[in-house]
Amino acid sequence: MSKPRTPSTAKNQKAPGSKLSRAPFGLTREKPASAQKPAERDIKPVGLPKSKNPGLNPTQSKSTPLKSPIRGLGALVNRRAADRLRDGYLWVYASDIESIELPDSSLAAPPALLPVADSRGILLGTALYSPSSQIALRMVSREALDETAWLTLLAFRMRKSIIRRRILLNDQNDACRLCFSEADELPGLIADQYGDLVILQRLTQGLLSDGVRDTCVRVLREELTPAAILERPDPRTRELEGLPAANLEPLYIADGMTRAGGTSAASIQFKLNGLLFHFDANSGQKTGAFLDQRANYAAAAEWARLLETVSSGGQGRALDVCCYQGGFALHLAQVCAQVTGIDASRSSLEVAERNYEANRAKLTGRVDWVEADAFQILRDWSDSGEKFDAIVLDPPAFAKTQRAVEGALRGYKELNLRTLKMLNPGGLLVTCSCSHHVSWSDLEGSVASAAVDAGRRVRLRERRGASADHPVVLNLPETEYLKCLVLEVE
Repeated sequence: MSKPRTPSTAKNQKAPGSKLSRAPFGLTREKPASAQKPAERDIKPVGLPKSKNPGLNPTQSKSTPLKSPIRGLGALVNRRAADRLRDGYLWVYASDIESIELPDSSLAAPPALLPVADSRGILLGTALYSPSSQIALRMVSREALDETAWLTLLAFRMRKSIIRRRILLNDQNDACRLCFSEADELPGLIADQYGDLVILQRLTQGLLSDGVRDTCVRVLREELTPAAILERPDPRTRELEGLPAANLEPLYIADGMTRAGGTSAASIQFKLNGLLFHFDANSGQKTGAFLDQRANYAAAAEWARLLETVSSGGQGRALDVCCYQGGFALHLAQVCAQVTGIDASRSSLEVAERNYEANRAKLTGRVDWVEADAFQILRDWSDSGEKFDAIVLDPPAFAKTQRAVEGALRGYKELNLRTLKMLNPGGLLVTCSCSHHVSWSDLEGSVASAAVDAGRRVRLRERRGASADHPVVLNLPETEYLKCLVLEVE
């Protein structure tokens, strides 16, 4: 493996051409944390038999006075929060709680579930309680639930979520998000499948009970028969939520589960769109790869194939900016003669190199990796006149809060301005934002402004979002975080 090539800051620095050697390097991108995770709408278990759903009363009126399965327990919220909940929102912020009554023992172990009522005492439902989080309550039902009823409901919803994903798994794709938090009526719960490995995340205090853990493991084993189930925390979310350090021991591992060559169950190879990717559960971001971009990987390659044929006779040159472990780059290498991946993380690019080696026989183009800061190297290359036929921009979330949006848009404009200057006429630009706080109009406005400054005419070919295993609930804007624009640049 050759040494990493770190580009100099000289403005006349050249991008790697087809004769340059490859070097293993990579990047880490941060996705929205649990506090920015999607909310949900109506979480009643449609079709769940009453006998399997103890503690629920579907006929209970919304005007029923607060009655808790645990006497003297509950939270009263202000009118603003109550109106939001009645409109389908699922979160109650700590600042919107008027009063909260906990059992005397709650200082040592706060309850996982709390009944929630408006200021008049009218029941609004049951929520997961997170005493250290700004999102103090996450609704799981519009009815009163005790722990037994909640665990029954949890298992039911997990099964429904997994069943919805089965149509997405085939001989070309054996990885997907099985459970996606509020979008699947499972606030704070994430489960990802990579081949026969499942990664679980419990991202809120109310999910940390042994009962929730055991229920999740039981359902996953029954529905998937995995070789191993591991729990991997998100450090930033755990800090925001005030959660204890996670136990990294396997939640479940099949007998004799050690892979060929002595590797552990935490290391696996999985398939996306027929390409092979390495995953090590003991490293990487979040639960691992960016499964939300799976369909966009394939779309980028298809658009590059169509537009590259026009612009360069099928011998196109492509650039993947913030490439992480090579998802877009490897898909583009199926149709482009030369692909360069840029990232600031050496360890991620080392995995990208492994992924490239695993797929060499399936790729027509050569892939080169460069470890660099995206802003600096794009500035250098655009000033020195580098040209490409297809460019993908997939940066980390620039706006983790609403207050950060203004600065984020400046960053998006700068990246898009530099790439627009480097694209050949008729070239392809795929530009992404993974921040919920950056709206479609924000992203499109920043690209349009960059196009004016670059003197380029940009034609919108397609708007795309996350893959189907990351569903969007229409009245819950937090579930639509990933935005992808497919653009033809004249």
